[in-house]
Amino acid sequence: MSAPSSSTADKPAGTRQDLAAFWQSLPDKPLFFSLAALWVVFFQLLGNSTFGYTDTPSLFGWLNYAYNNSSDDAHGRLVPFVVLALVWFKRQELIATPKASWWPALSLVVMGLLLHAAGYVTQQTRVSVIAFFTGLYGLTGLVWGRHWLKASFFPYFLFIFCFPLGTLADKVTFPLRILATKITVGIAHTLLGIDVIQNGTSIWEPTGRFQYEVAAACSGLRSLTAVFALATIYGFVDFRKTWPRLILVAAAFPLALAGNVVRLSTIIIAAETFGQRAGNYVHDSAWFSLLPYLPPFLGLVILGHWLGSRGAQSLPGWGERPA
Repeated sequence: MSAPSSSTADKPAGTRQDLAAFWQSLPDKPLFFSLAALWVVFFQLLGNSTFGYTDTPSLFGWLNYAYNNSSDDAHGRLVPFVVLALVWFKRQELIATPKASWWPALSLVVMGLLLHAAGYVTQQTRVSVIAFFTGLYGLTGLVWGRHWLKASFFPYFLFIFCFPLGTLADKVTFPLRILATKITVGIAHTLLGIDVIQNGTSIWEPTGRFQYEVAAACSGLRSLTAVFALATIYGFVDFRKTWPRLILVAAAFPLALAGNVVRLSTIIIAAETFGQRAGNYVHDSAWFSLLPYLPPFLGLVILGHWLGSRGAQSLPGWGERPA
């Protein structure tokens, strides 16, 4: 039996060394984790004042209820793992960051308390979600300093995707549905030569051969959230200047809309060619449900390449193992 290659054997050892180096680079760990534990316990015991939907005083219990009752918000459970993965990806920069207690960061903790008080009194638990992450971010700065706050802003910023929209999504989904329907009907008329009629968020074939309602679930909000998250990660990982990051994030909306229009257009083409049942198949198929994500992902890759060719520089050493 041959011995394992040195490169294979070195990988676990290297990972353990990196983890040990990262852990050792954090001063005052007992202080931070004690403060963080108190912060978590506070929001566990007094985090939610609305008991009409779920009878729990816990902010985390309320979040679990919100994620369970909205598929468009369920991605919030995955966000902490994404943040941890990006912290690991950025470990060399975080290890090298100077760390010292910085009392001005206490203002973020106070801001979090005030936000939570406002959310608790007005029974707006979503405000308390923002308050929790604001205060926790402030605690990291209080113990490890302003340089840590700057270095960890991303990926910490991604915790914004833990925010559940719930019924607030209706204010976003309805305009998206109207816009996607209007663009799809325009493409059907001008490019595809298919005669269809728009009635609000409905698409009709004049003779009644097929008709579709662009429902809230088809608004593209889920793909918009995914594309916005991907654009944010891509922008912060591959670019260090602000302007290409902003361009990538701003591009998320039109790219996600384009993906949804492609899906709706595909449904219309299938229905026009083979009838309502074919359109229904495309609408219900798990494989075709991935279609809205392809144009945005390709668009981000092309846009990122174009921005790179205009002088945006990649962060040196990210993801590279030290010699």
